[in-house]
Amino acid sequence: MRYALALLAPLLGLGLGLSLSQLAAGATDCKSLGPAEPLTFTPAARARWLAPRVRAPGLLDSLYGTVHRFLSVVQLNPFPSGGAVRGGLRGVRRGRGPLPAAGARCRAVLLLLPLPPALRGASEDRAQGAGLIGVVCALVTNQRTHEQMGPSVEAVPETLLSLQGLVSDVPQELQAVAQQFSLPQERVLEELDGVGVSIGSVVHTQLRSAAYPFLAAVGSLGQALQVSMQHLQALNATVVELQAGQQDLEPALQEQRDRLLQLLQEARCQGDCAGALSRARTLELGADFSQVPSVDHVLHRLKGVPEANFSSMVQEENSTFNALPTLAAMQTSSVVQELKKAVAQQPEGLRTLAEEFPGSEAASRWAQALQEVEESSRPYLQEVQRYETYRWIVGCVLCSVVLLVVLCNLLGLNLGIWGLSAREDPSHPEAKGEAGAHFLMAGVGLSFLFAAPLILLVFVTFLVGGNVQTLVCQSWESGELFEFADTPGNLPPSMNLSHLLGLRKNISIRQAYRQCKEGAALWTVLQLNDSYDLEEHLDISQYTNKLWQELQSLKVDTQSLELLSSAARRDLEALQSSGLQRVHYPDFLVQIQRPVVKTSTEQLAQELEGLAQAQGSSVLGQRLQEEAHRLRNLHQEKVVPQQSLVAKLNLSVRALESSAPNLQLETSDVLANVTYLKGELPAWATRILRNVSECFLARETGYFSQYVAWVREEVTQRIATCQPLSGALDNSRVILCDMMADPWNAFWFCLAWCTFFLIPSIVFAVKTSKYFRPIRKRLSSTSSEETQLFHIPRVTSLKL
Repeated sequence: MRYALALLAPLLGLGLGLSLSQLAAGATDCKSLGPAEPLTFTPAARARWLAPRVRAPGLLDSLYGTVHRFLSVVQLNPFPSGGAVRGGLRGVRRGRGPLPAAGARCRAVLLLLPLPPALRGASEDRAQGAGLIGVVCALVTNQRTHEQMGPSVEAVPETLLSLQGLVSDVPQELQAVAQQFSLPQERVLEELDGVGVSIGSVVHTQLRSAAYPFLAAVGSLGQALQVSMQHLQALNATVVELQAGQQDLEPALQEQRDRLLQLLQEARCQGDCAGALSRARTLELGADFSQVPSVDHVLHRLKGVPEANFSSMVQEENSTFNALPTLAAMQTSSVVQELKKAVAQQPEGLRTLAEEFPGSEAASRWAQALQEVEESSRPYLQEVQRYETYRWIVGCVLCSVVLLVVLCNLLGLNLGIWGLSAREDPSHPEAKGEAGAHFLMAGVGLSFLFAAPLILLVFVTFLVGGNVQTLVCQSWESGELFEFADTPGNLPPSMNLSHLLGLRKNISIRQAYRQCKEGAALWTVLQLNDSYDLEEHLDISQYTNKLWQELQSLKVDTQSLELLSSAARRDLEALQSSGLQRVHYPDFLVQIQRPVVKTSTEQLAQELEGLAQAQGSSVLGQRLQEEAHRLRNLHQEKVVPQQSLVAKLNLSVRALESSAPNLQLETSDVLANVTYLKGELPAWATRILRNVSECFLARETGYFSQYVAWVREEVTQRIATCQPLSGALDNSRVILCDMMADPWNAFWFCLAWCTFFLIPSIVFAVKTSKYFRPIRKRLSSTSSEETQLFHIPRVTSLKL
């Protein structure tokens, strides 16, 4: 009765719960029907991620830092205010403003920088060394500028195309979102095709929660009955085999034991013969299976059991439940068509989702404008590359000229000093000193010839690069450009972002840039919740009203459910009276726990083989080896089969010992409960059916709720992720400032550095070259120098 109460309690509780649910206001348990299955929507937001550009660190970084510090000294004024910028832009058109002023500062710096060294008269070796370093750096930065120009120019169309994709993809992504309304539509229409089957399956499932525990118990009991019969039959057969086996094994053990005792007791036996003798004496049966109880009377009472096929019976009862969906489908066929008509229509709000989205019209204009800019920029970019090639050639030529000047000065200086040192030998020619003077004057000529192009090139490159660095790059990196754009009145109304998009709130460009950099969507960046009512476009109430009106009543007949066949009942009654639980199974276990042979025949054989090797008498060793072989054969042929039968018997005995008591109780429970369930299931089916309509409605509504939640998340968090915009701004700054402006500024800085040392180089070359000329030329050059013939030691002292 304890097991019967355990089974009846949940069933009675279910019936009581269903009855109370009808009295409560709308209390419905839809767990049996289950929630709406998860729908898999295709992400409408396209993966747009503009790869960041970063200048790789290199040896020129310290030079770039030096140029930045130099420009910060030259340009001390902060970023101008909005009024100053507007005035400056007007001034540029009139030839005034910050850029021409910066050019004036550039000319002043270039003209004043060479004067202090010239006045101080810097030494030639330092000047030439500094000039050589400067020209090498100028060549390197000139080449670096040329190398960076190509990738930088190629990045412009890529950036424009990325921005165009960001703008043009928004309407397409919104249309893709609206089109995926077909997913819940198709799922609901699919379930409406089988609405009767679905509702019948729900009823079937909830009835199973009451009836199937019983059927499962019946199936388990039938399986347990089958297994118990198999174990009982195996137990009886195994005992018979064990008894026959031990009758055959016992004389063989006796014969083997007698032979071993005779051998091991011989005086000439060497080794541990006493230990082997002791184990040989125990070579006899351990278990006696003639002492176990008989189960013939139980087998006689269970003859022909099981008569019924419990597994087939349970499947047959399941087929009765399978008829419930078919019956429900017949009853709902009249309302399915009306439901399909309501579901097949797309909501008006979804049809206008993309058209009414803020900025949709502006997006098409911007996309067209960006496309036109991208297409029209390519010829200009090609021109930029062409003029960059010209600049690179001019830079290489001028750097080569400066390098040639430095080499002429170094070569002239070395040849001149060599000629001075050779004047002590009267027979030595003075061609070296004269050649040195010529090289020095050649450097002077080149300096005068190319000084103007050098200064002009430095001025032009400084005017462009210096102002880009101080007025654009620094303010861009510090955020002053964003503050300027966010300040009201600085930008014309035609460039106001909120005005262009038709938004109600003004958008901070700096905040929008930061949010875009974090990967935010345009919904968050543009604060579209104040300009666009998304929930109005996601109203699905029209789909639920019709479902609620039509799904009202269903009828299911469960009278044909038998639960237990007559053959199965006879099997259970035979098991109940068989006395299977009264068999004394511990008597079996007593013999099972004993060994088949008291000593291990395999270990004894191994020990005999060891003794055979230790014998001094070959005859005794041979006999011991033969006995070990016989003992091994005895073990394999008679002991091992008995051990296998004992293991099989142990499995059957333990299975029956543990299952027999419960089988009797379970049999009583099943026989007692079958009548109760037979009468209660139809009433439960009727009560469950009353709640199916509401559960089905909740399930179908769940599909549309998933779509609404997905659309809300997709539109507000994923569509139009504006990272390409912030990425384009960051890449533009890297391209303009790090990849172009830095090597550009480093080039004119190094070139100015070379120009810086040209003037002291000219002064030194002119003053030094006259000392390197031959003496006769110096005497004939001027009459005033004739009085200086005796000052030759003064000239000679130069080599000291």
